[in-house]
Amino acid sequence: MRFRHPDGTAVHVAYCTNVHPAEDLAGVLGQLRRYAGPVRERLGVPRLGLGLWLSRPVCDTLTADPGEVARLRDELAAHGLEVVTLNGFPYQGFHDYEGESEAGAAVPGSPKLRVYHPDWTTRERLSYTLDLARVLAGLLPDDVTSGSVSTLPLAWRTPWTPERSAAAAATLGLLAEGLAEVAATTGRTIRVGFEPEPGCVVENTTQAAHHLGGVDHDYLGVCLDACHLAVQFEEPGEAVARLAAAGLPVVKLQASCALQADRPAEAATREALAAFAEPRFIHQTRERGTAGGDPRGAAGGGCGDKGAPLAVDAHGEALGGSLPGDAPWRVHFHVPLHAPPAPPLTSTQGVLGETLRVLLAGPAALTRHVEVETYTWEALPPDRRPRTEEALVEGIALELAWIRDRLVDLGLKEETP
Repeated sequence: MRFRHPDGTAVHVAYCTNVHPAEDLAGVLGQLRRYAGPVRERLGVPRLGLGLWLSRPVCDTLTADPGEVARLRDELAAHGLEVVTLNGFPYQGFHDYEGESEAGAAVPGSPKLRVYHPDWTTRERLSYTLDLARVLAGLLPDDVTSGSVSTLPLAWRTPWTPERSAAAAATLGLLAEGLAEVAATTGRTIRVGFEPEPGCVVENTTQAAHHLGGVDHDYLGVCLDACHLAVQFEEPGEAVARLAAAGLPVVKLQASCALQADRPAEAATREALAAFAEPRFIHQTRERGTAGGDPRGAAGGGCGDKGAPLAVDAHGEALGGSLPGDAPWRVHFHVPLHAPPAPPLTSTQGVLGETLRVLLAGPAALTRHVEVETYTWEALPPDRRPRTEEALVEGIALELAWIRDRLVDLGLKEETP
């Protein structure tokens, strides 16, 4: 979907296909037929945006043969779909499950941390991201000249040494040079947004300003994930102002909601939270801070005057007593935008709404790309999990309809081809 901001900026809305497992091009093409096309039809729009996740093997196929890029572009058009953004955070195997219990701590070497590898100290991450940029340049609609790729926030926080920091800085310099070359050769500008995430080297906007403030802002910026922002108890207005002061553009907003428990010490709340314990993804959990402090030992900050949140890396650790439960919890578990869980739990839907307002209700649009990124539909408690493909299509369409209504309320106008 496309919207027009009052300042004339075109704002693109998509949903991220990392909700669908696919490790080869045939799988990606199958997603268009089985899910994305039906979502567009269910939503009743002539054109729908996708934030494609292309794993390393899929990217290899597309870069090896330009004809395959043309084939993918044709298939997108045949289903009334378009692509202006890619999710380049997971490298491959995003939906793999190796049997680790949810209660297990996210320690170096844990399967839960595979999504953060390779990181930005490596040439593998650089090569993958530049290949994605080249592929995206070939997929952009004819009337669109810029796209975005989201990526991980440098690395998981451990181990992080001065040597690794220097290696990452050098790699980011090569990334900016490579993106400039893509622009020169294709006429399309592709920007990369680093996505602050709890537990990483860059987990909040204060750290983004510190680690990324000196990068090439023509091609590099921030992908702001509203779930991550909420889990870190950051205020959207303060966060966006902090990024602006550092000269960091918001190249993409990932529209997402975290799981929230206002009274985590109560037995009924603990029982409800336990239903969301699952082993596939890491679910960092934070308790609202009052005067700072972080039992995990990582750098905090960036949370306004409320202090750094108390933090653990696994939902099971929090339920096991690693957090006191004296203040509200927020869990890195993407829950459907339009449907918060039943009491005593809720979601951070209000934070997402405020983030949309801060970025898009002012005199100028502060981002051009909005991507719905609820990848955890199959990890929801059994009574909330879609049981058929049609149910998943319905859920994604309802999320997109929720976003559409919010944007219209903010004064944007939906466009038709």
